[in-house]
Amino acid sequence: MKIKSLTASILFITLALSLNAQAAEREKRQDSVLNNLVNTALARNPGLLSARARWQMFRARIIPAASLDDPLLSIALNNYPVDKFRADETPMTGKVIKLSQKFPFPGKLGAKEDAARQLALWYKGVYEDQRLSLSRQVKDAWYNLYFIDKSIGITRKKAALIKDFIKLTETNYEVGRGLQQDVLKAQVEHSRLTDQLLQLSQKRHTSMARLNTLLNQAPDHKLPVPAALKPRPMTTSSAELQRQALTKRPLFTAYKALMASYQAKINLARLNYRPDFKAGVAYTFREPIGTVSNGTDFAAVEIGMNIPLFQAKRDAALSGAEAGLRLVRRQYEKFKSRTAFEINDALNDMRKNQRQATLYKTGIIPQANQSFEASMGAYQEGKVSFLTLLDNLMTLYRYEIDYYRAASDSAHDVARLEAASGVNSL
Repeated sequence: MKIKSLTASILFITLALSLNAQAAEREKRQDSVLNNLVNTALARNPGLLSARARWQMFRARIIPAASLDDPLLSIALNNYPVDKFRADETPMTGKVIKLSQKFPFPGKLGAKEDAARQLALWYKGVYEDQRLSLSRQVKDAWYNLYFIDKSIGITRKKAALIKDFIKLTETNYEVGRGLQQDVLKAQVEHSRLTDQLLQLSQKRHTSMARLNTLLNQAPDHKLPVPAALKPRPMTTSSAELQRQALTKRPLFTAYKALMASYQAKINLARLNYRPDFKAGVAYTFREPIGTVSNGTDFAAVEIGMNIPLFQAKRDAALSGAEAGLRLVRRQYEKFKSRTAFEINDALNDMRKNQRQATLYKTGIIPQANQSFEASMGAYQEGKVSFLTLLDNLMTLYRYEIDYYRAASDSAHDVARLEAASGVNSL
């Protein structure tokens, strides 16, 4: 007897371990499918690729901003007499070759380079933040499909059960044990669930098309859908997530780069009150003129600078750069506050939805199912009305839908937290 009991225990433990391993494998496959969808979107989404191209465009402007203007080479025919246009008529006639170069005041090129580099980093951060946003959109569409598919499955089961109820009420009505209104009520509920299935089917097509659009695929392209969701709660506190977001959320770094870009523009605007310089060399080729001149060539060197005379435009440029810096600082503070709210709100919603899902799964649904089964037996014995039985069935139906809504909403909240904080929970 003891041997049989021990054998049974071993078999039970082995079966439990096998079921847990299978569940873990299914979850791993689900994660793999979702990650593949996210990676496909990151590689093919036109909006994201556009943001990446914009970042690359501004990155390519760094080197030109830090470079000198090209030198100027000029050739001139100086002091040619207009009557004969000959080089051997006057001593000052000659062919001139001139090479000149502009040099900005020291620090101007560095300020231009810094402004361009920091602006490119801003667009890089915008692009990387859009990656987080796109990942969230793909996950949202995926979790929405999960909820719709579960709703369709539950609705079909309940519609099939009510179809059996229709036959049962019709039989009871024919033998005088039931009322015609029971038949009509069952038919109405069946029609209502059929209408619900039509609506859910349309929502599924829309959600699938939205997901395919994110992946840059045909709207009717077939995609795998999740069979199950396992809650992945974030145990990190709201304050810790907000702290991590300051370093892991790309847009925070991007805002700092944008502020640095405007600071560089302020530095450049101040340097623009200083003159720029120009240096050049020239060589004049002359022809000999009999005994008057032996045609010795001339050489020349020039140095010049512009005079920053008109101050109004420089004042306006400086004021504009300073206003831009103040604007970005206020935007940064606003974004920081909004992110803190998003993290706190999503975390609270996630915890609420997870508690609701647990309550539905372990308490409300089993109790509602017991109530329905009890009313089913009581109805067959003629102790309760059909309306009571139908009401218990529809109550169970609503609770099952609410369970999957809470489970999917919890997954939505986790995706929202990941996008807001930059912390990936998977």
